Amino acid sequence: MRRSLALVAVAVTAMVALAFLIPLAVAVKEIAETRALADAERQAGTIVPALVVTDDAVALERALASTPAGTDRIAVHLPGGATVGSSRVSPADVAGAWERSRTVPVRDGYVLLRPVALEGSRRAVVEVYAPGDAASRGVTTSWAVLTGVALTLVAGSVVVADRLGARVVRAARRLGDAAASLGAGDLSVRIRPDGPPELVAAGRAFNTMADQVAGLLAAERELAADLSHRLRTPLTALRLNLGGGTGPEAEERRLAIDRLERAVDEIIEAARRPSRPAQARCDAAEVLRERLSFWSALAEDQDRPWQLVGAEAPSPVPVAAAELGAAVDVLLGNVFRHTPHGAAFRVTLHRGAGMVGVLVADAGPGIADPEGALRRGHSGAGSTGLGLDIARRLAESTGGGVRIEPSSLGGTGVGLWLRTDGRAAAPRGGLLRRRRAGRRHAGL
Repeated sequence: MRRSLALVAVAVTAMVALAFLIPLAVAVKEIAETRALADAERQAGTIVPALVVTDDAVALERALASTPAGTDRIAVHLPGGATVGSSRVSPADVAGAWERSRTVPVRDGYVLLRPVALEGSRRAVVEVYAPGDAASRGVTTSWAVLTGVALTLVAGSVVVADRLGARVVRAARRLGDAAASLGAGDLSVRIRPDGPPELVAAGRAFNTMADQVAGLLAAERELAADLSHRLRTPLTALRLNLGGGTGPEAEERRLAIDRLERAVDEIIEAARRPSRPAQARCDAAEVLRERLSFWSALAEDQDRPWQLVGAEAPSPVPVAAAELGAAVDVLLGNVFRHTPHGAAFRVTLHRGAGMVGVLVADAGPGIADPEGALRRGHSGAGSTGLGLDIARRLAESTGGGVRIEPSSLGGTGVGLWLRTDGRAAAPRGGLLRRRRAGRRHAGL
């Protein structure tokens, strides 16, 4: 922007300078020529008294020699055709000057021809030579001064435009940096409005927006914490209804309630936090083993064959274990919720170049609308439609995405891809490939 403003200043100032300097340069040259001709007129005036007294050639030659110009620059053309002094014009030029004065350009300057009335209605013509250097004396210096003035004006306008542009650029850059910080999750960022009035207004609007965003997020966190806290009452009632039963089934129910209570506590704690940890990491293999251990009991109850592949070696990913576990629960929960009892499923951990993928394949009927399944709030099976959106947002926070495609088991394959090479997140949907499965599914 500063460069553009400087170029505009150069163009505008140069045009204005040329509009004034070209006429001034022409006027300076004309003034110098006029000055030289006026001097020649004065030289011719010194001979007029001598011509009034006598027209003798010898006397006139002595009079010419006594002038500052001398016989080299002044000549007198007498009525009989005689010429006293050095002449630089033709007889035709002299004949054209018998009635009025005229200026004749010659090789190295100008010649002034001035008629003089003599006694007896006779006329003589005084010729005065004005050299070219006299007609251009001071012109070069004046043009150099004018050029210097023009360059100074252009340089001054560039400096002023650059200072103004720097002020605008600094204010715009601060506003852009603040917007980027706010987008990255720093809700405390504010700017001091500076620059032109428009950027000052934009800065104030940004601060107001940041205050409102921080207030809305704080209100949302409080609301989420309050709603989650209300779950404690039915959990307590459920624990009391179970009573002190014994046996493996009662123990499993108590363990399930304990897990649910811990999940509620984590939700409340996460909702109270202003933001998530910036450098959260976990082992995806360990998370998968832990979550499959949890879902295996339900799989046995529903006679579902299942398999975990590729989770033997550690696979670090740049997300929190709780968030990855929640995404895996979403994918497995969809398998149990939307496929019939006895349908097999397989979970595969894939490690690639800069990417880690969690692939969940099932032997269900497939997905009727893969694109709709990935839209937030959309569901074809009566659910909230938020499950896959949660997984997608987790993947996109690392620069990855979610893929839906047919699985080798005959149903649907959902891939959760997490980027581990630290590259910037891809645009929304950049790694998202939606392929319509070969079979239909009721919805997710």
